[in-house]
Amino acid sequence: VQLQASGGGEVQAGGSLRLSCAVSGTTFRINAVGWYRLAPGKQRELVASMGGSTKYADSVKGRFTISRDNEKNIVFLQMTNLKPEDTAVYSCNANIWTMTKGSSDYWGQGTQVTVSS
Repeated sequence: VQLQASGGGEVQAGGSLRLSCAVSGTTFRINAVGWYRLAPGKQRELVASMGGSTKYADSVKGRFTISRDNEKNIVFLQMTNLKPEDTAVYSCNANIWTMTKGSSDYWGQGTQVTVSS
């Protein structure tokens, strides 16, 4: 199983970006997905997750939306009204079941989001 993240970039404050995380492999089932971010000098933060329920960090509630295309196995993070403090490397994570490994966590590579004021 592989996770491929994309969609990062540089925007001005108030702008929007949509991150994508494509999951590929053979014979798997996605149990839960999440987007994390890591900013310089800060700890990694869970921004949004989708499993049995959908959850958001307080700092992004009302601005970010996590969604999933089950047919294409792509997870999205729509980010609106971006703020300079949203600047970070964003990574996707998924708990995935496969026949060979059972349920395991997988990570995609990070994608840089830079918000200028």
